[in-house]
Amino acid sequence: MADEGDSLGGRLGRYARVGASVGGLAARLAGERYLGLSLDRDRHAAELRSALGGLKGPLMKAAQLLATIPDALPPEYARELAQLQANAPAMGWAFVRRRMATELGPDWQARFTRFDKEASFAASLGQVHRAVLPDGRDVAVKLQYPDMASALEADLNQLKLVFAVGQRFDPAIRTDEIHAEITNRLREELDYRREAKHVDLYRHMLRAEKNVRAPEVVRDYSTDRLLTMSWLSGEPLLDWKTRSQEDRDALAVNMFRTWYVPFYFYGVIHGDPHLGNYTVRSDGSVNLMDFGCVRVFPPRFVRGSIELYRALMTDDLDRAVAAYEDWGFSGLSREMIAVLNRWAAFLYGPLMDDRSRRLTEGVAEGFGRDMAQNVFGELRRMGGVRPPREFVFMDRAAIGLGAVFIHLRASINWHQLFESLIDGFDVEALATRQGQALVAAGLA
Repeated sequence: MADEGDSLGGRLGRYARVGASVGGLAARLAGERYLGLSLDRDRHAAELRSALGGLKGPLMKAAQLLATIPDALPPEYARELAQLQANAPAMGWAFVRRRMATELGPDWQARFTRFDKEASFAASLGQVHRAVLPDGRDVAVKLQYPDMASALEADLNQLKLVFAVGQRFDPAIRTDEIHAEITNRLREELDYRREAKHVDLYRHMLRAEKNVRAPEVVRDYSTDRLLTMSWLSGEPLLDWKTRSQEDRDALAVNMFRTWYVPFYFYGVIHGDPHLGNYTVRSDGSVNLMDFGCVRVFPPRFVRGSIELYRALMTDDLDRAVAAYEDWGFSGLSREMIAVLNRWAAFLYGPLMDDRSRRLTEGVAEGFGRDMAQNVFGELRRMGGVRPPREFVFMDRAAIGLGAVFIHLRASINWHQLFESLIDGFDVEALATRQGQALVAAGLA
């Protein structure tokens, strides 16, 4: 197998392709701040999105993530970067032939009964082809784009400049932990052998859930940069928007359990609930796909999530303080905690309301954005906070799932659904289950 690890030449080539866009962003903002130069931020943000949208690779994925983190970037840039789509144009058949020969050998086509030349899905780090094995199994063949290791290391350095944009505007959130978390997760996402273990982990954690399916890895057809899994047939979630209220509510419950049974029972979360990462079967059950972005949390972090909910339900400030400490916050003043509690009460609001309701019921359009700006403005006035790195993908999951529930116009008793997950929670039992699951998947 050819070596496609990180290389100086690969990095330099990547710097040349992305440096003008990202470096220019930092330079122009420095000029605006320190030299008094005028900058049309809306226009420049649109130009940056256009430049990044033509690139495959980690920087595009990181930009999508950044757009979901409040105050990590000025609003003009967050708005534009949020429009970056995961479906990038696919690489052509000549590329696929070369890459497959590198991974499975020159006779690779003889190992398939059928292999679709056109990609079924294409994203920022790789693309998926549908194929059939000699034993009749229908499979998804996920092929990584070339030279992604070099692209990653170059892009992570460019990402520091992207973060400098937010820092120049004195954001309420300090971004060093966010950069560290994105760095760790993106490095993991390029390791397809690790992703195969993530698939096994989810098959273990969700084995008792009848309304979710995870694929099975075909290891003889998988390498560091090639991952072959059983094909899961289903419809896009948006096709269910016109179904009955009962069908939409049932699907929302299945999605909720798909994401949060692993978190509250095992301390694990799928950090990228993008619409392309799951489909819906005819019975409303969920096919979960793409396991590159998986986060394992310390058991105390899960406890903190539950304890903050309990603290808000009982208006117990001391319990809230302990919950934030479980999450890894330190040095918070009582004034900061009061502000954070306002934001938490907004996020936990539907879970605290013991009745069937839509997620956004009673909330005016734009209220969440206005609330976030108000909260982070107050935190900025107090000197800002440094969020624990676990928050990056926890927030990503919450925001993505919230969008799903809003699309479906689901009306559910979120309170009872949540209580059913956390009833009898014990942090030591979670730690034991987590350890057993990681061992079973070969991750410990």
